[in-house]
Parts: sequence; structure tokens; C-alpha cells
Amino acid sequence: MSRLVVAIDGPSASGKGTLARRLAGHFGLPHLDTGLLYRAVGWRAEQSGESPADVAASLQAQDLADPCLRSDEAGQAGSRVAALPDVRANLLAFQRRFAGQASGAVLDGRDIGTVICPDAPVKLFVTASVAARAERRYQELRERGADPIRSRVLAEMAERDRRDSERAAAPLKAAPDAYLLDTSDMDADAAFAAALAFMAGKGFRPAGP
Repeated sequence: MSRLVVAIDGPSASGKGTLARRLAGHFGLPHLDTGLLYRAVGWRAEQSGESPADVAASLQAQDLADPCLRSDEAGQAGSRVAALPDVRANLLAFQRRFAGQASGAVLDGRDIGTVICPDAPVKLFVTASVAARAERRYQELRERGADPIRSRVLAEMAERDRRDSERAAAPLKAAPDAYLLDTSDMDADAAFAAALAFMAGKGFRPAGP
């Protein structure tokens, strides 16, 4: 079996992060949520007034542990700086070093299969309808104790999709050879099973005991 790098792309709340973590655990691989890189850059830049490009150039792995990065505000900040070519260029080496580990790796984001790891043997594009994704984000926010407005969550989701898909630098899109996994009507278990079936068809299965 060749060295396993799994590149997972898709829009916000599509389920790609949950799937990436489960695949990483299943195959015993390190996992990188590359969206956290952009969240960390955007959040720190907005809080400190630093240039996003300078923040990206100095980012360290420990910076990704800040619990504030899981907030919706950090997500919006990350989406804004992700459109900046200098930020993307400064984070490119970080992501490729992670993907280049001898163990292999699982990375999820928005340009993994197209820019970061174009030669990855497994590429998945995880998506869902904007209505389904907005409902997931709405329920997630409620579970955190927030009091979101459904229409606002939907509008923000649509705006983020537009920004991510239309940006000039590495826009969100599926790699030509990516497996399209639509999770609109799937729970996490069904999405995981579909991904495993696809990977098994390519000859990738966990090593035996």
C-alpha cells in the first residue's frame, strides 16, 4: 500500500472535519484542520492589529489550541483572511510539511486536493445543501448556549460560500479526481461508511493487528 495522504475539502458545516478526524483515528494518521490556521490568523490579526500576512508567517502549532478559534466570529475572520494571497502563501509550507510526514496524514480544508496536496492518493470533496449546513450550524450554536437566528445563520453561510468560492487565491472547488460525498441526508456514521468504502476500493484499509 502506498503512503496514505487523505485530502478532504468542502464548505463549512459539510461534515468534513468530523469525517477527517474519524478517518485519521481509523488509519492511525495525524490530522490537521487547516481551517484552524486561517481562523488563528484572522482572529489574532483582528485582536492585535497585526498584518494577517505577518501573523501567518509567524504562526506556530501551539497557536491552534486557542478555544476561541472554534467560535463563529473566528470562522468569519478566517474566511476573510483566506482570500489574501500573502496569507495563503505564508501558510503553504506549514501545511505541506504536515502532509509530508513519513506516517502519512489526513488534512481537511478548502484547497487541500487542488493546491496543498494535488498528488494525494485519496481526495474527498464533502458537501451538503446550504440549507442542511445552515441548520447544522444553527443547532451547533444552540448547543453552545447561543441564541442564533436561523435566517441570519443561513445568510452568513451563503455569504461565506460565495466568498470562499469566488476568491482569486485557491477558491473552494473539488479536484477533478475527488470523490464527491454529499452529506445532506447523511449522518456522521453514514458519511464515514461511504468514505471507507471508497478508500477500500482504492486499496486502502487499516493495517491488521
